[in-house]
Amino acid sequence: MKWERNRMKNFLENERMRLRSPEPEDLECLYRWENDSRLWEYGSTLSPFSKHALRQYIQQSDHDVYRSSQLRLMITIKPERTVVGTIDLYDFDPHHRRAGVGILIDAEQQHKGFAGIALQLVADYADRFLHVHQLYAHVPKCNAASIRLFERSGFVCAGTLKAWNVSPAGREDVLMYQRIFEG
Repeated sequence: MKWERNRMKNFLENERMRLRSPEPEDLECLYRWENDSRLWEYGSTLSPFSKHALRQYIQQSDHDVYRSSQLRLMITIKPERTVVGTIDLYDFDPHHRRAGVGILIDAEQQHKGFAGIALQLVADYADRFLHVHQLYAHVPKCNAASIRLFERSGFVCAGTLKAWNVSPAGREDVLMYQRIFEG
């Protein structure tokens, strides 16, 4: 078990960043991000979360991706351990060996390269530890920054989901990105 923990730790961190499970001290960050209605159009959130609900999520979250089919990780910067965002694996399917990936970087921490590092760490973990064959992401066509992020991280646009999301501007197309691992 100790060997496995050390092996996973190596996948989820490098000299600059560490990805870790949510802790009680992350409540304020999660509360702010989950309740920022400007971000809801990029996900599936339709209403605010209470601190109580988020506290329960942190306390009761099943961090076993095989049981819950999802894994949320906090993106922290070393050495001060500042939380700058979250990265999620969702719809994990061990049979078909694939998972969706979503990322959020705090507005004050964007354009510093954190998203690219976190995406590479989680991709290495998914490939080498979970043995997924592919990761995928749904990116709104209007989100140029996310498109650049995924393309720079080895993801390829595999198609367009027409009128997939509803936003204040109306219906919007979503691009389906995939990163397929060898082997």
